[in-house]
Amino acid sequence: MADDTPRRPLQQAVALAYQEGAPAPKVVAKGRGLVAEQIIGVAREAGVFIHESKELVSLLMDVDLDQQIPPTLYRTIAELLAWLYHIESAQKSGLPLPEAPDTSLPLTEI
Repeated sequence: MADDTPRRPLQQAVALAYQEGAPAPKVVAKGRGLVAEQIIGVAREAGVFIHESKELVSLLMDVDLDQQIPPTLYRTIAELLAWLYHIESAQKSGLPLPEAPDTSLPLTEI
């Protein structure tokens, strides 16, 4: 008997790391399904903020592990890093958390 229950698409996750002085952030972890869930779980346990953007994750999944993000994503990732900085500042000062930036990419950047 066939299972007609709709299957939810496999979740994907990508983790980036940026070292001061490096030209760009690197992809340090990525995966689908259970691996994605583990990446997200580790991030949550470490207190790392998670930003959901299927489009951005899809593009970052094409970057090899330990490789820098492509120049076409610099602006979007820079906006996310600035958002994270503002979140950390808001938490320290007790201010409300800022809204996440719009990470939808114009077609000219893809």
